Parts: sequence; structure tokens; C-alpha cells
Amino acid sequence: MLFSVDAHAIGCKLTGNEVYIRNLMGGFAALDQDSEFIAYLAVKEASDWVPPRFQKHFVARNPFVRLGWDLSCQLRRDRPQLVHVQYTAPVGCPVPVIVTVHDVSFLEHPEYFPWHRALQLRRTVAQTVRQAARILTVSEFSRKAIARAFNLDPESIVVTRDAAAGSFRPINRQTAEVWVRSRLGLSAPFVLTVGDLQPRKNQVGLVEAFAEAMRARPELPYHLVLAGKDTWFAPQVRRAAKKSGYADRIHFTGFVQDDDLVHLYNACDVFAFPSFYEGFGLPVLEAMACGRAVICSNTSALPEVADAACLLFDPYSRHEITRALLDLLLDAQLKVRMERLGLQRAGLFSWRDAAKKTLEVYHEVAGRSRSAATGSRAISMTHS
Repeated sequence: MLFSVDAHAIGCKLTGNEVYIRNLMGGFAALDQDSEFIAYLAVKEASDWVPPRFQKHFVARNPFVRLGWDLSCQLRRDRPQLVHVQYTAPVGCPVPVIVTVHDVSFLEHPEYFPWHRALQLRRTVAQTVRQAARILTVSEFSRKAIARAFNLDPESIVVTRDAAAGSFRPINRQTAEVWVRSRLGLSAPFVLTVGDLQPRKNQVGLVEAFAEAMRARPELPYHLVLAGKDTWFAPQVRRAAKKSGYADRIHFTGFVQDDDLVHLYNACDVFAFPSFYEGFGLPVLEAMACGRAVICSNTSALPEVADAACLLFDPYSRHEITRALLDLLLDAQLKVRMERLGLQRAGLFSWRDAAKKTLEVYHEVAGRSRSAATGSRAISMTHS
């Protein structure tokens, strides 16, 4: 079997999409020694993240070129049994498509996107879903949302849950704090959030709740660290920080690689994830895997992921975010309990399990494709 993966996200700072495909390929390499794999990459440095025995072919980084021409041409040359994409398949794709749709926020909440991006996703994802041999997603919440959006039987959509990578684990707290001091110049205790600066991540709400908590308890020494790359929405988050009255305690790191992110998770006192909408919410599990107490939203897939291992709040209520934050900052016993429950919860998710389930889909689709090709040849010979 020859399977191919559109891995252009690797090295392009595409956060969740990059983490997803990178960890799946690591699982494929460990689980399937018989099949061959091609990874289609967009940048040279991405090669370091691909298992050594995988073929590495390069496609255009520009999405219009990659999806409009380049990737289909590569697939015609390579002739794999299938291609696995995230959200959007290339135009004129010559092989069966497996698509992972992490969520349909672009349909349910287009206000979180620039209008042209929401329009593009509506069109291309709908077309990809219609042509896909199999649809994957990462949570039961997303499975139901995709089925609703595209009028599908939910049972036809396969759920392969994300997980925290093995690099996210408890490390020496002092080592982590030294790293934060050297990189950020921050020696005070801090609350951490992780995610691109964009509307649905609700960093503005967290900034306001943090300021409210510090006004309510002025003796608390905490700072707030926002780790994530800037987007078109970043100026609004930075304006909120300046208006909060606590701008000197609010820090923006920009994009952070996983090797550095593990230090941030381990050094923080509390991890907060106030997102309005998530198809999964991987930073919640990463923080738990590092032994951090978590507060997060009670919306979309987040309760499914966090279960009872964190404090949940309504992300539309600044007061609820503030109360959850203060509950953990002020109650040492509760914080320790949440840290313990979080570690246990994170251990229930595995990239190996996700890769195993995904490979089962690959072999199912490839087997169907091979049977169809054999049937077509038999019919052709009968009529010749």
C-alpha cells in the first residue's frame, strides 16, 4: 500500500493542523511497517518532523497554487492509493480523498473569520466533504456538527480523538521557571493561555476577567501570559490589555514551538482556556499533561475533552471567568486536586490510538478502491 498525506501545515505555524498531522505520521511509522507513505510538504525544514522512511515531496506553500494545480499533479505522478487532507482537497484530485474536518466554526460562527476566509472554507470544505471517501473528525461534538451542516449520517463520520504529545509532561518546576525568566524576563507567578490571537479564542474576555480578579484581590502578584501568534485580530487583544489597567502584567510571547511551550505550561500556576468554540481544544490536554490546573469554557467540545478534570465557566460571562480564576488561585487544595485529575484525564488520550484508527480507515478505503479497480478491469475484459 502507498498512502499519501498533505502535510503542508508542518513548519508553517498552522498550530492545531500542524500538531495533528505531525503526530499522526509518528503513529503511522510505529504501527504500520508494511505500507509506504508520502508526505507532501511546503517548507524544507518540515523534513525534520517526518519519519525517516517516509518519502518527502514538496508542493507550493501558496494555497491557491498547491490546491489548484501542484498537489494534483504530484498525486498523478506518485499514484498513491489515497490522499489524506485537512478541510480541503486539491482541485481535480485523481485519487480517493480522506478528509479531516476538525470543526465547522466557519459555518456556525463566520464572524470569527475574515469574510473572504469564511467564504472560501464554506465552498471548498463542502466540495471536499461531498467527494470524500471517508470523513474524519476529532470529537463527538464535531461529528454531530458536521453531520448537521452537510446533512450526513453521523455514523458515517469517524472520530479519532487528539492527544497531548509525549513531550508534554511534568518537568522540574525550577527549570521551567528559569526558562521563563531568561526568555520573557518574567519572575512573577502567572496565568497562561495558549492560542492564536483571534476572536473565537476569547483572549479579550480573559484579559478583562484577569483585570477584574486583580482588582478584587490587589494583594495577588499574578501576571497573565498569552502565547500565540498574531493574526488580523491581534490589535484588538493588545488594545484590551492596554485598557485593562494591568498592561504591565500582561505579556505576549508570539508563536511558541512545542519544545518551548512545555516550559510555559510547567511554569504557570493556572492554565486558562476561555475559547467560545473548539472542535477539540488540544491546549487543555497539553496543560493537564504537564500537571497544571485548568479552567476552561463550558462550550462546544471542551466539556467532552476536559470532563470533570477542570473548572468550567461560561466564556460569555466575565464574572464566571473571574470566579473560576480566583477559585484556583486562592484555594491551594482545589488547585492540587485539579492538577491530579488533569494528569489522569490527559492519560486517557493517545496519538497511537488516533493513528491506529486512522490507519484502519486508510486500509478500508484502499481496499474498496482496489476492489473497484479489479471489478472495472474484469468488466472491460468481458466486453473486449
